Amino acid sequence: MNAIAIPKPLAPQQKLHFWPLQIAGWLGYFALYFTAWMGENEADAWRYLPVLVANAVFGFINTSFLLRLGYQRIWTQPLPRLGALAAALLLVATLVQGTFYAVVKSMTCVGHDCMVHNVLGYLWYYLSIFYLLLSWSGLYFGIKFARQSQEQKETTLQATAMAHEAQLKMLRYQLNPHFLFNTLNAISTLVLDHKADTANRMVTSLSSFLRYSLDSDPVQRVTLAQEIEALNLYLGIEQIRFGDRLQVRINVDAAARDALVPSLILQPIIENSIKHAVAKREEGGNIEVEARRDGNTLDVHLRDDGPGCPDFDAPTNHTGVGLANTRERLRVIYAERQQFRIDNREPHGADVHIRLPFEAAKGN
Repeated sequence: MNAIAIPKPLAPQQKLHFWPLQIAGWLGYFALYFTAWMGENEADAWRYLPVLVANAVFGFINTSFLLRLGYQRIWTQPLPRLGALAAALLLVATLVQGTFYAVVKSMTCVGHDCMVHNVLGYLWYYLSIFYLLLSWSGLYFGIKFARQSQEQKETTLQATAMAHEAQLKMLRYQLNPHFLFNTLNAISTLVLDHKADTANRMVTSLSSFLRYSLDSDPVQRVTLAQEIEALNLYLGIEQIRFGDRLQVRINVDAAARDALVPSLILQPIIENSIKHAVAKREEGGNIEVEARRDGNTLDVHLRDDGPGCPDFDAPTNHTGVGLANTRERLRVIYAERQQFRIDNREPHGADVHIRLPFEAAKGN
C-alpha cells in the first residue's frame, strides 16, 4: 500500500505551538529583509518599509490560512497524492502572494526603480516568493512528520508497556489459584481432623498473604526486604501444614535488602521446592534462601535438599507453572539482563539461581 499513517489534526495543546512559531518566523523574515535593505540603501529601506510590512503581513495570512488549512485538508491522502496536492497549493499560494506583492510594489515605486514593470522583475519576485513559501512548507511538513514519528514511538511504547503489563499480571495471577487450592485443601483436612485452632491460624495466615498478594501490583517492584516479608507470610502457612518437616533458613545480606525485585517472585520457587523436597518425603526437607549484592548484580539462590532435577531440561520435570511463569516474568521485565537457571546439588537437591541488575529503592 502507498498510504502512510498520517497523524490526526493537532490537539488543542499542540495547536498553541503553531502560532508562536508562525509569528516568530515572519517577524524574523521581516527583520532579516529590512536589515538587508538597510545595508544596501538606507533611504530605500525606509521608503519601501510599507511594502515590506505589507508583504510580511500578507505572507503571515497566506501561510496561516491558505496553505495551512489546505495542507490540513489533504493530510489524510496517500503520499503520492499528498505530494501532488501540496505542490498545487504551493503554486496557488505563490501566485496569490506574488501578485499581491507586485501590486503593492507598483503602487509605491518611482520611475526606473520599478523592476515590477519588466518581465524579469516579475519572474524574480515570483521565484523568490516561491522559494520562501517552499521553505515554509518544508518546515511545516518537517515539524508535522517529526511530531508524527514521535507520537508513533510513544504509541508503540505505550502499547508495548500495556502488553507487558497484561502479560505480567496474567503470569502472576496464575500462581494464586494453584496455591489457594493446596491451602484450602489443607484447611479442609484440619477441620475434618477436628483441629479447629490450627485451621483458624491457617485461615488467618492465608488472609494476610492474600491481602498482600491482592494489594501488590504485579508490574511494580518491591524491595527484597518486603519480598522476604511476603515470603514469610507464605511460609507461615506452609509451616502449619508441615510442621517440623519443613525447615527454612533465610540469609539476606544487609547490602541486598534494598534491592528492587518483582513482587512475589520468590514464592512460586519456594512452593515448587516444598512440593518436591518436603511434601513427597516423609522426613520432610530443608530449604535455604540466600541473597547478596555482587557489584551491580543481585545474586539470589533458593536451594532445597530434595531429589533434584535428573533431567531439568525436560519441560515437564520439576518445572511446573510456577517456575515457568517466574522465568517468563523475569524475561519480560529484564530481557537479557537477567539469569534464571536450575542446577542440581551434590549429593542431591536443587539450586535455583537468579541474577538481576541491582537497583536500590529510591532514598536508599
